[in-house]
Amino acid sequence: MDQLPIDTVLPALLDTLRQRGRAVLQAPPGAGKTTRVPLAMLEAGLTPGRIVMLEPRRLAVRAAATRMAQTLGEMPGQTVGYRIRGESQIGKSTRIEVVTEGILTRMIQSDPDLPGVGAVIFDEFHERSLNADLGLALCLEIAGALREDLILLAMSATLDAAPVAELMQAPILTSEGRAFPVEPRWLDRPVPKDRRLPEAMAGLITQAVAETKGGLLAFLPGEGEIRRTEALLRSRLPGDVQIRPLYGALPFDAQQAAIRPEAQGRKLVLATAIAETSLTIEDVRVVVDGGRARRARFDPGSGMARLITERVTRAEAAQRAGRAGRVAPGVAYRLWTKGEEGGLAAFPPAEIEAADLAGLALDLALWGAQPGDLPFLTQPPAMAYAEAQALLGMLGALGGEGRITPHGRALARLPLHPRLAHMLTLSGPGAAPLAALLSDRDPILGAPSDLALRLEALRDARRFTETRPYGLNRPALERIRTEAARLARATSGPKAQLSPAQQAALAYPDRIGLRRRGEAPRFQLSGGKGAVLDAADPLAGQRLIVVTDTDGNPREARIRQALPIAESDLRALFAEQLRWVDSCHWSRRDRRVVARRQERFGEIALDDLIWKDAPAEALSRAMLDGVRDLGLALSPAARRFCARVEIGRQAGLDLPDMAEPALMAELETWLLPWLDGVRSAEDWKRMDLLPALRGRLDWGQMQALDAAVPGSFTTPLGRQIPIDYSGDHPEIALRLQEMFGQTSHPMVGRTPLRVTLLSPAQRPVQTTMDLPGFWEGSYADVRKDMKSQYPRHPWPEDPRQADPTLRAKPRGS
Repeated sequence: MDQLPIDTVLPALLDTLRQRGRAVLQAPPGAGKTTRVPLAMLEAGLTPGRIVMLEPRRLAVRAAATRMAQTLGEMPGQTVGYRIRGESQIGKSTRIEVVTEGILTRMIQSDPDLPGVGAVIFDEFHERSLNADLGLALCLEIAGALREDLILLAMSATLDAAPVAELMQAPILTSEGRAFPVEPRWLDRPVPKDRRLPEAMAGLITQAVAETKGGLLAFLPGEGEIRRTEALLRSRLPGDVQIRPLYGALPFDAQQAAIRPEAQGRKLVLATAIAETSLTIEDVRVVVDGGRARRARFDPGSGMARLITERVTRAEAAQRAGRAGRVAPGVAYRLWTKGEEGGLAAFPPAEIEAADLAGLALDLALWGAQPGDLPFLTQPPAMAYAEAQALLGMLGALGGEGRITPHGRALARLPLHPRLAHMLTLSGPGAAPLAALLSDRDPILGAPSDLALRLEALRDARRFTETRPYGLNRPALERIRTEAARLARATSGPKAQLSPAQQAALAYPDRIGLRRRGEAPRFQLSGGKGAVLDAADPLAGQRLIVVTDTDGNPREARIRQALPIAESDLRALFAEQLRWVDSCHWSRRDRRVVARRQERFGEIALDDLIWKDAPAEALSRAMLDGVRDLGLALSPAARRFCARVEIGRQAGLDLPDMAEPALMAELETWLLPWLDGVRSAEDWKRMDLLPALRGRLDWGQMQALDAAVPGSFTTPLGRQIPIDYSGDHPEIALRLQEMFGQTSHPMVGRTPLRVTLLSPAQRPVQTTMDLPGFWEGSYADVRKDMKSQYPRHPWPEDPRQADPTLRAKPRGS
């Protein structure tokens, strides 16, 4: 065998594993750790059991197993075998098994002590997939409690292996690797925002081909971008350049063509992130990095994990660039400027921090543990984990105290998201096509939301293309068909005759949508959220739909995929969950209290009747929400009363807070008993709140308030004039002639009232806080004006000696 950089560290690694049983090996991509280490462990006889090595991707599993088997002069399935979902090459003589990470979890759940397994290798652990984190946590617990002899090895391509070494209580061994210098080349200016990634990458790849020699490796986020870039390059590249796509769903022979050296001419590999670390692609001297990575994130739109496209991190960019320096000095072109590089994150996040945790919660429930019970490198976020448990409870997978149910155990046996496993378990093999469809990307290009179109294409693609104006993603369609057949074979459930809509409703009981009133196709979902369809969508007029995918907008999600469902089918499926609910609530749209009797499924009402005999208290309590919506409508008298109370409080009286925020916060205490018969915004507008406000004070408090802050001033005629306390000074307004005979200024305690004296026409003629001074001074001038304007009214020379009056002189006198 050719010498590889990893060979120099193998003796020390084997000694460490013999003595300690655990180690962390860090080695850069291309060092040879994936294919050399398992064979070295086998040859050294470290364990009589099988060596299981985890890889994050199916392509890497096949490639690693094939390469090791070739080294031994064998075919996969002999000494070295592999297992991935739906495919197995394992024999009786197999000593090394290469598997995808999820398979290890199922092995552990089936046999917790891992019988026959002597060592577990976590390759590419730096990628921090959710399954790898869970697998390591479970293996550490097994090694501590059941299998002290179990050898554990984590292999990482990053420079920061310390956290996992600390978790494993294991030493770190490092292979420096072998790399030639790589020259980075950045763009002079940022890519315009309106330029699509395939177009930008096609231009940069064309430039790289013209400026360099040797094989090229271009990184794109996914299959779609690879295909579009490939189409753009066909007419731009020289004839000696062979374009080789490389992504996980590609057939195995096409993947191998991308990995092996090209017999003639130059090779251009258009690859996803699968080529960062998991594979060694020979003869590459140039890397063209599109700067995007596709990661699994929890998608609230579909309720499951979804791959989203994000900017690469600096660590990923460095690993990609390093691919150009394996065989000779290389060049790394980057589809971003040097200035933009500073804005990249340092490392990609661990999947456990942002992924859908429903599968993890189910696995831990099956294990009988909470996250804190296991040695996770990163603990799952508490809120996201609680949401995952709530979903499992809704599906019947978890019972009291979060313990797994028999149904939950059945779901855990299926390699599907718990939603789809629930659907398949209850529906039987007939739901396999829908389960496979919902697990994969949309196979139809530019189609409306109706999932029935996708199922139609699965049944007969040729007829579909003849009768429908939509394009098909045939590789995705074939992949879905294959997975559907596998799921059907693996399902031993009831042969229930359920429609596709009923099947979908089992997976998404919180996504049953009832169309709201109005022209726009807006739907209330049974889980409480809202969603909207395009007005031109064929499902826009349906009363009931099952929503399987949205754009995830938290305010009002746009529906991407759905199925119409008949109410009879919904009732047949969820009869035990339908309930009659009596409700009184304030309708902001109708601006009134609405009392209804509704037959509900979750948050949607299948039947809606008027609740004619709703209790008065329930109606009044609903009106409180109306008050909170409308705000307080205080009359002038009520405002004056509140102002008096505030002044009394400032003077030290023991009185309740009558400021508006306090009144709103305590509505139930003081207002509820007064709302009998108040049902609408119009009723509220007519209601005088003064009696309710006065009712907050007992007799003693009212007496104290009236003494300290009287509500009115008694005029010389004996009339009660309300005192306004809302301004800087308490004030009154009254006809000037009514104050004749008043020789002292009106007071509230020691505070003089501001007195506005009015003409007979109720217009202000003087404002004063010194009535005796007014009589002595400016009254003479006011008298002169008033006599000319109102000659029939008395205007005595000495108002202090005159009788107060509101009358005019008789005509002719």
